Amino acid sequence: MIEVNEQVYREVRDFLLREAELLDNGAYRDWLGCLTEDIRYQVPVRVTRDRGVESEFVSEMGHLDEDHVSLEMRIMRLETEYAWAEDPPSRTRHFVSNIRVEPGDRDDEVKVKSNLLLYRTRGDDPHYDLLSAERHDVLRRINSQWKLARRLVLLDQTTIGTHNLSILF
Repeated sequence: MIEVNEQVYREVRDFLLREAELLDNGAYRDWLGCLTEDIRYQVPVRVTRDRGVESEFVSEMGHLDEDHVSLEMRIMRLETEYAWAEDPPSRTRHFVSNIRVEPGDRDDEVKVKSNLLLYRTRGDDPHYDLLSAERHDVLRRINSQWKLARRLVLLDQTTIGTHNLSILF
């Protein structure tokens, strides 16, 4: 079991900040290197429900439900001229805050919660998108390096005003 101390916290924080930098710089191939082979990357749909209902998220459908193969295919497509949803490419800025780390379910993992504010703009359009979310991650230590094994992105919005979700959280 990994003891969550200041050193582990700094390593996790640095991993999340480096990951955000890779995404913001469009270094998607390098970002893939931050993932485990068994990655599960989910962004479920949020719905508005009455109080007392167990979850505001629909488990049967999501905006994204990806594994390593589908994420790699997504990135391969972004590298072609056929990624029309990203022509011109998005400019993003990931603001990661409120990082909380606790021991994971496995001896080589930690659970991480963080808040995310994602700014996105495209081309010369003066309009921009702001998406806020809480992320629930599982990081696994492999050969002394942290890798992202699970990501659950819980968007605060029920209706997303962006034209597409071709970006990563």
